[in-house]
Amino acid sequence: MRIVRLEDTPLLPVWRRPITLLFMMALAMPIAFNTWSALLNNFVIEVAGFDGSDIGWLHTVREIPGFLAVGVIALIIFIREQVLGLVALIMLGAATAITAYFPSMGGILTLTMLSSIGFHYYETVNQSLQLQWIETARAPQMIGWLMAAGSAVTFVAYVLIVMTWEALGLSYAFVYMVSGGITVAIAVFCLFAYPQFEAPHPQLKTFVLRRRYWLYYALQFMAGARRQIFVVFAGFMMVEKFGFQVHEVTSLYLLTLMTNVVVAPMMGRLVSVFGERRALLFEYLGLILVFLAYGGVYFFGWGVAIAATLYVIDHIFFALALALKTYFQKIADPGDIAPTAAVAFTINHIAAVFLPALLGYLWLASPGAVFMLAGGMASVSFMLALLIPRHPAKGHETVFQARLLTAAE
Repeated sequence: MRIVRLEDTPLLPVWRRPITLLFMMALAMPIAFNTWSALLNNFVIEVAGFDGSDIGWLHTVREIPGFLAVGVIALIIFIREQVLGLVALIMLGAATAITAYFPSMGGILTLTMLSSIGFHYYETVNQSLQLQWIETARAPQMIGWLMAAGSAVTFVAYVLIVMTWEALGLSYAFVYMVSGGITVAIAVFCLFAYPQFEAPHPQLKTFVLRRRYWLYYALQFMAGARRQIFVVFAGFMMVEKFGFQVHEVTSLYLLTLMTNVVVAPMMGRLVSVFGERRALLFEYLGLILVFLAYGGVYFFGWGVAIAATLYVIDHIFFALALALKTYFQKIADPGDIAPTAAVAFTINHIAAVFLPALLGYLWLASPGAVFMLAGGMASVSFMLALLIPRHPAKGHETVFQARLLTAAE
């Protein structure tokens, strides 16, 4: 395939440039993955009879490939990152397409594992390509627009589900097949329609674990642990506690997506103006309050309106996670981006491998305690974010280096 240096890409038609490819990938992934997620809780409860423990084990299996994302380092020795990301998208779409044809515990776990390999390897490569292909000054806003694009296409998919699920009597098999097939089609098109883009800084193809990135690693670990509680149990709560049907769950997701389409670019702008430190502190403080309020839904019997509102607010705060990407972009050696993206994904998923299954048992005893634990994790993230300097840079990764430089002056 034709190789084009990044500095030569302005000579290409707009539709064949790297940023356009990033947008195409940002559109393709959520069609399969977010449709799978939207139907998952109803599918496993109605068809497979899952309880809280079962859903915990499903998500533990789903996160194993994330823990093994460090394997991307070995694969990019033989496969270009761009190709690997698109092949991973094809795998995600294909596994999603046939999910409903295997409604047993074993079948669901197997296909979840396959789709998860595609999702996590795609996300690892996608994060690396974003940070290599987008200039540092433009990164916060551009990543915000990429997030908004993903939300917009998911919004369209969810509108179609809400409008047609009951009216046309759609089945899980049909919806999964269509959404997975569209993702496969877009990925195959991108695989052959775009040249291979060559970034100016060759990426190291070895395991990279640097001491000066320790704060980034710690924030990634806490983000992975905390996010699992929301991903696994927030939607499950809406179905189990409040009896949401497929079209009701999807309607809630629609509201969330409408908000994200507007808010994500604003969050990118916020990071550009106020910096990663303030943006992350704002995110973590908001998440502390949201998770404590989730606990209140169980401990104080708050109603479905409060639970649904918290769900939407939760997504708004998670949009600020792009600040963690741009923080690393500013402190990293250019050649470290690809291997560190893989290492960071593995660190992000350390807790994800065991936490859902363990918390599934806690859920059976006290669902509110699960969300209180998430609030504690957000508090730890807040304290870690206090260590980010106002202007992070290479050699200026934490406030400790800032104080040393000030003392030296």
